[in-house]
Amino acid sequence: MGASISVDHDSFATEVIERSYEKPVLVDFFATWCGPCQMLKPILEKLVQEYDFVLAKVDIDQNPDLAQTYGVQGVPDVKVVVDGQVSEGFVGVLPESQLRQLLAQLNLKSVLDEALETIYTEASLGNVEKAKSLLEDLLQHHSKNPGVILEAANFYLEVGELETAEKLLEPIQEYEKEYFVPAKTLKALILFKRSASQPGGNHELDQQFRQAVQAVLEENYKLALQQFLAIVSQDRRYKDDGARKAMLAIFDILGDDHPLTKDYRKQLTRVLY
Repeated sequence: MGASISVDHDSFATEVIERSYEKPVLVDFFATWCGPCQMLKPILEKLVQEYDFVLAKVDIDQNPDLAQTYGVQGVPDVKVVVDGQVSEGFVGVLPESQLRQLLAQLNLKSVLDEALETIYTEASLGNVEKAKSLLEDLLQHHSKNPGVILEAANFYLEVGELETAEKLLEPIQEYEKEYFVPAKTLKALILFKRSASQPGGNHELDQQFRQAVQAVLEENYKLALQQFLAIVSQDRRYKDDGARKAMLAIFDILGDDHPLTKDYRKQLTRVLY
């Protein structure tokens, strides 16, 4: 975990330049009247709780000399200081994912990522109960972190606890754009995992449907879409329109821009109308 500090002209050399020889320093030049600064602040404060860097906050109105020295023309302006060298970071507000990429470029790793690596390592060694215990502890301390929730849902999906995974994903809303799409993907995979575990019936299309579901779980999406489309063509009412719904779920997994999504969405429309 890093440290968040306020810095002025008198402390800049010690708290920024000298400390940058120990760990990276992100200098956040901000102003209290700046709306984007207030948007960026909680994101940076959140990340400094996960990564081992120093967040040095400089109020440009209180320290105009520092702003001038480091070429600050608009705020927020974040500079990166490593080994005493001040370099350009970014101006404006970046999404959390891009900020994490920036920290990764500084060879910093989130303590949450390290904890998740430990959890998956334990699971891969067959210590599933220990992994679950570690994950539950992580969730308890980061219950409102969508990234942790997604990772936890994925873990429970992998170990077959589908209801737990589904419940974890419920709070993620559509306005949380960065997390809603992967949440939809996991929900789609839960759907297919659940379908794969259901006993076979006597309908003539049951075997084809199961084969299509298995193709999804093996990530053979083209074959799965071909088979589901064939089922839609034969019997739209089968499994309460299940084949069409399955195709839509695959589109969620692949994303709207994937070539298979574009192709089979058109084919599905032709079959339906």
